Amino acid sequence: MKKILTLLLVGIFVLGILTGCQSNNETTQTNEQPQNTETSNQSEKTLVVYYSATGNTKAVAEMIAEETNGDLFEIEPKDSYSEDDLDWTDSNSRVAREYENEDERHVELVSSTVNHWEDYDTIFVGYPIWWGIAAWPVNTFIENNDFTDKTVVPFCTSASSGLGQSGELLAKEAGDGDWQEGQRFSSSTSNSEVQEWLNELGIIE
Repeated sequence: MKKILTLLLVGIFVLGILTGCQSNNETTQTNEQPQNTETSNQSEKTLVVYYSATGNTKAVAEMIAEETNGDLFEIEPKDSYSEDDLDWTDSNSRVAREYENEDERHVELVSSTVNHWEDYDTIFVGYPIWWGIAAWPVNTFIENNDFTDKTVVPFCTSASSGLGQSGELLAKEAGDGDWQEGQRFSSSTSNSEVQEWLNELGIIE
């Protein structure tokens, strides 16, 4: 009888150990399941809008789009500017005439409409500097879009001129949006310079 009781107690003891081990294994497996690390920031969308007369602004815009995983939209005048049109040293050139006559600076665009505009949270606006201000084809785009609740970051390219008041004037033209301080880039800007700027803005890490 004692032997039977002893065997029964041993069996219960062993069963308890096995049950405990199984419970620990299940707990370990549950804790190892992958976690969802998505954040609300990942849903934010970026658009890089630019006008480029000679290709310099386009190059910087493409760098910004690549670094921010943003979309690109090119501002295109219906009557595009030729090389002669852009010769600011010629007083009879198109840009010189438009500069002297502000009424002629309203440039009709191929399109001012961006698909799913309402989905974008951050808008970069790029342009060359003409006579200390943003190239005027950009004005038409600004006039035709609503920047309410959007963060707007201007950038420009130039041989020597700085950003000046170009960003402030565009912000005034827009009338809405959270316009940030902009940045001027040269024609030889590198990708690392663009990365550093975006890092300072807190847009990339």
